[in-house]
Amino acid sequence: MSKIHIGIGGWTFEPWRGSFYPEGLAQKRELEYASSQLTSIEVNGTYYGSQKPESFQKWHDETPNGFVFSLKAPRYATNRKVLADAGETIERFFNSGVMLLGDKLGPINWQFMATKKFDPADFGAFLNLLPATHEGRTLRHAIEVRHDSFRDPEFLDMARAHNVAVVISADGEFPQIADPTADFIYARIMGTVEDEPLGYSPAALDLWAERARIWAAGGVPDGLDYIGDPAPSGARDVYLYVISGHKVRNPHAAMALIERLR
Repeated sequence: MSKIHIGIGGWTFEPWRGSFYPEGLAQKRELEYASSQLTSIEVNGTYYGSQKPESFQKWHDETPNGFVFSLKAPRYATNRKVLADAGETIERFFNSGVMLLGDKLGPINWQFMATKKFDPADFGAFLNLLPATHEGRTLRHAIEVRHDSFRDPEFLDMARAHNVAVVISADGEFPQIADPTADFIYARIMGTVEDEPLGYSPAALDLWAERARIWAAGGVPDGLDYIGDPAPSGARDVYLYVISGHKVRNPHAAMALIERLR
């Protein structure tokens, strides 16, 4: 059966203390608490620099069974002129202790800058560098592109050929490509606002919960921006993160979605 994972970006954010985290909770217990309320977290720290193997082990040990981490891939792999040269960085990333997360390792998000344009030859070479497995474990990859040039059926075909998900960006400033390209969905919604106690209105939360259900069942929700003719597929796991927007409200929006999906 497909699974729906709902979460936020990171777990260390001072304004969450007293609004999301209970008053007086020790900072060293924030991941433990966050993982008891959410079902996934997207880790941003791995984008900016390498983490110690002990950190990955600690994250694994402090979170419950069934919880998953999505990791931002290192920017040194994606923020380069020639993507085909990223092989050494990619290999180093997967040998850095990432696999200590075990079955709590979710997709890797390869995020590109908004200035990066679609170059079919170079992106094809980059996709060929992404390992399907490492240390005997199957890997999942998602590509987050932020330039209109990627709104190209050729890009979708390439992603599908590698079973790589194109990140669905919503309620924010970046172009949206909602076409499913893998056996899982990776969505980042960025529209939380301060004047909604749960970040989103109840109607908007209902809508996103329903979209998650449709994705998980293999369907394609209405109201999103597709490049091609969306075709239903088999059941898919879903990873949906409430990111950016009014960040103070993001955990509340994620918890409200989890409640609606129970």
